[in-house]
Amino acid sequence: MADQARRRKVEERIQNTVARLLERRIKDPRIGFITITDCKVTGDLQHATVFYTVFGDEDDRKNTARALNSAKGLIRSEVGKALGIRLTPTIEFALDALPEQAASFEEKLASALQSDQQLRGTSQAASYAGEADPYRKPRQKKVYEPESLVPTFTEFTLGDEDAAAGETTAEAAEYPDNGTKDFPEDSDLES
Repeated sequence: MADQARRRKVEERIQNTVARLLERRIKDPRIGFITITDCKVTGDLQHATVFYTVFGDEDDRKNTARALNSAKGLIRSEVGKALGIRLTPTIEFALDALPEQAASFEEKLASALQSDQQLRGTSQAASYAGEADPYRKPRQKKVYEPESLVPTFTEFTLGDEDAAAGETTAEAAEYPDNGTKDFPEDSDLES
């Protein structure tokens, strides 16, 4: 068995040789607009399959296949000279189905695009059966007012003289001199 690199080189050389022969040497009028697309060689380099496409209808394809089969001997001898290996591979021609597959693939893509456009038009004209948003929404967190952030103090009165003045302990601590000081001094809090 030949390694992959050698097999690829043989395939490329066969493909180029056959294409050159069909272009310059073989003058059969039955051969239409032909393109050699690929060549595959077996692992032992004994059999080669040459893939081709023909531009035209079914009659052109059949006539080209007949012309290639009649010129197979000449093509094989020229390929043997070009390869320079001990055994010349047998050559078989096969019509490449790639263009037909590509055309059917394009048709399927076009039909899918058309159905997508129809579905898009239907969905744009549609309306909701119930509410616009039928799903439950998560609970929203309460937003606290700035007043709720101010700590509240428990009111209790100090002594009789403070009770007569109407001051609570919180008011006495925060505003010891009726608002003249910003913060109570340590000495004021200790007493």
